[in-house]
Amino acid sequence: MNVLQVSAEIFPLIKTGGLADVAGALPAALNAAGCDTRVLLPGFAPIMTDLHGSTVLAELVAPWGEPFVVRLGRLASLNLMAYVIDLPLLYHRPGSPYEDIQHRPFADNYRRFALLGWVASRLAGGLDMHWQPHVVHSHDWHAALASAYMAFSPAQRVRVANVYTVHNLAYDGLFASRHFFELGLPSSAFSVDGLEFHSQMSFMKAGLFFSDHITTVSPTYALEIQTREQGYGMDGLLRLRANVLTGILNGVDETVWDPARDPAIIHPFDADKPAGKLRCKAELQHRLGLAVQNDAPLFGIVSRITEQKGLHLVLKVLDQLLARGGQLVMMGEGDLGMENAFRQRAAANPLTVSVHIGYDENFAHQIFAATDVTLVPSSFEPCGLTQMYGLKYGSLPLVHHVGGLADTVVDCSLEDLANKTANGFVFHRFDAQGLLRAVCRAFALYARQPDWLAVRAHAMKQPMGWDKAAAQYVDLYRKLCP
Repeated sequence: MNVLQVSAEIFPLIKTGGLADVAGALPAALNAAGCDTRVLLPGFAPIMTDLHGSTVLAELVAPWGEPFVVRLGRLASLNLMAYVIDLPLLYHRPGSPYEDIQHRPFADNYRRFALLGWVASRLAGGLDMHWQPHVVHSHDWHAALASAYMAFSPAQRVRVANVYTVHNLAYDGLFASRHFFELGLPSSAFSVDGLEFHSQMSFMKAGLFFSDHITTVSPTYALEIQTREQGYGMDGLLRLRANVLTGILNGVDETVWDPARDPAIIHPFDADKPAGKLRCKAELQHRLGLAVQNDAPLFGIVSRITEQKGLHLVLKVLDQLLARGGQLVMMGEGDLGMENAFRQRAAANPLTVSVHIGYDENFAHQIFAATDVTLVPSSFEPCGLTQMYGLKYGSLPLVHHVGGLADTVVDCSLEDLANKTANGFVFHRFDAQGLLRAVCRAFALYARQPDWLAVRAHAMKQPMGWDKAAAQYVDLYRKLCP
């Protein structure tokens, strides 16, 4: 079965969040499950640099009249065949894939990512005469128009199924309606039964409405987005399409996230030989200027710094965490006010708090390897990979009971400790008191080291790979394909 994966990011080349990790790991897992998987990507500079042996597949003109080239080559970093949209005017810019260096969204993002969907529909229609996809699987709002373009394409000899995965419904790709007629879709596509969303144009809605099947990145999130609280105005549509909505839990790329073979950490370890973790903790404490104390539970945060991630709650309970003898190491960027608040706490507590603004992939691995607890107190979390990385590295996740966090973390309650299923700490009420009670449970368990080590060993031994998710996707593809 030929599968075309369409996304705006792919690890290790372009990454702003978990989408890139999924896009980088899922193709290999699908190939291992018997598929022939290729990817379609925008021609961002790191992707073009990594594309080896490329040839021009087609010279095309975008719906708004801009000429460009589609290249076919192999991504060296992933050993993966890729179609890449070569249009430097759209994709070679300073900043992130979506924003300029002042963190302002690019004004023509609707063109930059509509083109991704448009090219996907052309590939579905036979643009490459040597490779015909049976399934086009597009990810998040950036690739969502693939479903709309395919819905309005002329009938083809081979029917191609389209699957759309919601990674985060909160980011919906909303643009002014005046741009609609640049996209080359018929006027009927801009309606309540289409892209129209409160008089604007929503790429996300296009994916939800026109796809053959919708998936989300965890089973719980598939239920949550059908509610008014987490549906962002799309809950009615999602309830209407509930019969073609499936939650498939993400996995972890275990070739990248493995403390026994991770080149980013100095002292390898695993569940059966965990001594290296203690050395990783001492090394990181020393390097960051924290007090080198094994008896001080070290809490870690690797996250975007936003209220959605619950970090305002962390600020509210941080004094109590430190008063109990804990330490905090944090890496991330986002809200400037919250960044400054964490910087101030680090300056006031240099022996117990370290804050790094920005993102460094190697440093992220080192934080998971060194910390005892990974904090993920998000108000909502479609899947979350951070807590899975914590589990793999023996940094027990402390999470809010939502989305994929609820699907992966079992609280250290007495009954779950007794039946050996506990692997972290969970709070249900999204407020500072709820978080603080979970923090107190973490301290209580840390004081009982035999129990802590047993829970940690169980957490690290849990299967977290992509095998199960890939099998579920393949099963879905087979049901959709004639």
